[in-house]
Amino acid sequence: MLPLNKINQEWTLFLDRDGVINHEARDSYINTWDEFKFYENVPEALAILAEKFSRINMVTNQRGVGKVIMKESDLHDIHHNMLAEILKQKGRVDSIYYCTDINDDSPRRKPNPGMGLQATLDFPEIDLSRSLIVGNRLTDMAFGRNLGIHTVFLTTTHPETDPAHQSIDAVFPTLHAFALALP
Repeated sequence: MLPLNKINQEWTLFLDRDGVINHEARDSYINTWDEFKFYENVPEALAILAEKFSRINMVTNQRGVGKVIMKESDLHDIHHNMLAEILKQKGRVDSIYYCTDINDDSPRRKPNPGMGLQATLDFPEIDLSRSLIVGNRLTDMAFGRNLGIHTVFLTTTHPETDPAHQSIDAVFPTLHAFALALP
C-alpha cells in the first residue's frame, strides 16, 4: 500500500515518459520534438509534484535510438524542449535517465532496475524506502518492484490492466490526478 499521506520532501519520484508525460506513438516511437505532445495538465502536475518531492527523475526506455530509427541528438532535443516547457509552468525534472539498449536483458532497460540504481549512485541522498515510480505499463511497475520502491499505475494507455495486480500500489487516470491526490 502506498502511504500518500506520508509523502513529503524526503521522497523521490521516478517518472516514466511516454504514456505518462506525453502521448505515446502507436506501434512506433516519438522521434522528434514535433511528434511530442504533452498530456493535458502535465506541466501543471509537475509544478505540483516539484513542491512535494525532493527529487524527480525520469527513467525511460528509448529503444528507437538503439534500432537507429531516431538519432540520440533528436532524443536530446526532445528532452531539452520538454524540460523548457515544464520549467515555464514552474515544474521540474531534475534528471533524465534513458536506455537505448535493444535487448530486454540489459540491466538498464526497464523492468530491470539499472536506471534507478544509477540515480542512487548519482544522488546518494535518495532513500528507496521513500521513493516511487509513476508509469503506464506493468514493466514500469516491475521496475519499481525490482528497485524496491512503491508503484503508481496510470491508466492512460492500458486501462484494461487489472488494478489489483500484485505490482501496483495505487492507480490514477493521469499524472495530474495523482498530483492532486497528494496532501
